[in-house]
Amino acid sequence: MRLRLLSILSDGSFHSGEALGESLGISRSAVWKHLKMMTQSWGIRFYAIPGKGYRLAESIELLDQDRIVVGIRSDLRNSLSSVEIHSEIDSTNNHLMSQVRQKSVESGSVCLAEFQSAGRGRRGRQWVSPFASGLCLSLYWQFLLSPVQLGGLSLAIAVAVADALKSVGLKDVTVKWPNDILWQERKLAGILLEVTGEVADASDVVIGVGLNIRMPECSAGEIDQVWVDLESALGKVVSRNEFTSILLEKLLKTVLLYQKSGLLSFLERWRAMDMMKDCAAVLNVYEKNIYGISRGVNEAGALIFESDGKIDFYQSGEISLKRQHDFKG
Repeated sequence: MRLRLLSILSDGSFHSGEALGESLGISRSAVWKHLKMMTQSWGIRFYAIPGKGYRLAESIELLDQDRIVVGIRSDLRNSLSSVEIHSEIDSTNNHLMSQVRQKSVESGSVCLAEFQSAGRGRRGRQWVSPFASGLCLSLYWQFLLSPVQLGGLSLAIAVAVADALKSVGLKDVTVKWPNDILWQERKLAGILLEVTGEVADASDVVIGVGLNIRMPECSAGEIDQVWVDLESALGKVVSRNEFTSILLEKLLKTVLLYQKSGLLSFLERWRAMDMMKDCAAVLNVYEKNIYGISRGVNEAGALIFESDGKIDFYQSGEISLKRQHDFKG
């Protein structure tokens, strides 16, 4: 009912409570209750003017399954099993991982959400994404590779996200090991991979991407790092549906190519965008800070880190990397 109400209001015009109620088959007081609940739960603001009715304070483009699927190149569209869109969910990754455990989902399934109540980033961090303000997307893919062979997958996915951003005109996109996508040193998107599988068997992978498209300023206080959204970076309006099609196309191309050639096909592009290459950095490994210089990544996707004249290699996990001048320890 809330999505139907939002769909009517998304034209940017005023609608009377009576007209909304007639369209939805509910009373005027029920319309008001739904509007109030959307403000409280999702942070959506409305104008309410006597004699004119209700109007959204900011325009909203709801995700549309048909528009997203038809926007994907036909040969890659065949790799999709399903695309489901939730108005509200705890986490798109959680949803697909639960289905993976129950063996009730097919490779190529996509889960999208307008709002996540418990969105997650790496290391247990919360991913803040107000209703319909960005993309909360997860893709389930079964690789005929063992988990050990997927050590560089997060880097390949970062290249895919960066390619999608460049496709809509964004320049100066950079990446930070292992899974951040930035613009002018401000975080624009993040990746969360969850992998299950036997050591020498196929692997079930849920690829989660969170990306800011139009973030309301009122949400800034909830985010614990410097961030930016795509519309601010581009200086123009971005269609969430069109960008979702572009991103899914890039992700599908990436997982298919990674299955054949691993990280090798993506490594040089990732290195060209690496914002930390040869920078003085702090590596936090299981709550221990190591000072040194980030020397990029090796062919397996491991971080090359120089400290006290010694070179060590680190795979992603409970690890974070920051420039020394950004570190507050």
